[in-house]
Amino acid sequence: MNWQAIKAIYVFEMARFFRTLMQSFLSPVLSTSLYFVVFGTAIGSRIQEVDGVSYGAFIVPGLIMLSVMTQATANASFGIYFPKFIGTIYELLSAPISFLEIVIGYVGAAATKALFIGVVILVTANFFVDLPVAHPVAMVAFLVLTCFSFALLGFIIGIWAGNFEQLQLIPLLIITPLVFLGGSFYSISMLPPVWQTITMFNPVVYLISGFRWAFFDAADVPVGVSLLAIGLFTLICVGIIGWIFKTGWRIKP
Repeated sequence: MNWQAIKAIYVFEMARFFRTLMQSFLSPVLSTSLYFVVFGTAIGSRIQEVDGVSYGAFIVPGLIMLSVMTQATANASFGIYFPKFIGTIYELLSAPISFLEIVIGYVGAAATKALFIGVVILVTANFFVDLPVAHPVAMVAFLVLTCFSFALLGFIIGIWAGNFEQLQLIPLLIITPLVFLGGSFYSISMLPPVWQTITMFNPVVYLISGFRWAFFDAADVPVGVSLLAIGLFTLICVGIIGWIFKTGWRIKP
């Protein structure tokens, strides 16, 4: 394993993040505050509790997942797309470095950025609500796994995208709606039976449910199923990336 090459890619990608650190820090803080004002105050005044948890606290795991998924996807997709756009990806492909080391560098940096945003939102939320964490180890595990799995997805999107519009197409039209419809701001049990069944086909439901269980010891689906879902999703992304580098799809003329 060429750790020096991985470090070079990782440090380069993180340097871009630290150049806009204030923007990266303020954006999630302001967004989280607005969500609490809109959802916590307006809707929270009508929904006092969900599954024995105050509504303000109940939406925190969903807020974190929303930001983590979108940030991990966006950072990873842009990170690999930009070298494609300016042509420097061919220098990377000709260097003595394997596809695994390339993926670790780019995906690791994107996951780290998303993890930072998730921690910032978690800290910010504590200023608004009393937020218990029933299973801290599981909470960290779900957060880290989600960061890495969606960074892998973003890496695939960055290779697939042919222009900047396509780069934002999947996060905007697919990931964000799935998160909003995946129980981010409500419990699946609040839906009619038919919609409960339909919602179970949304893979994001399992991620949010498992992450919420880590906080409140209550979930819409069994935590084992949630872990299986995120593990399967990660393996699928790794398999697709392996196929991309083996065939040269979208990265070689």
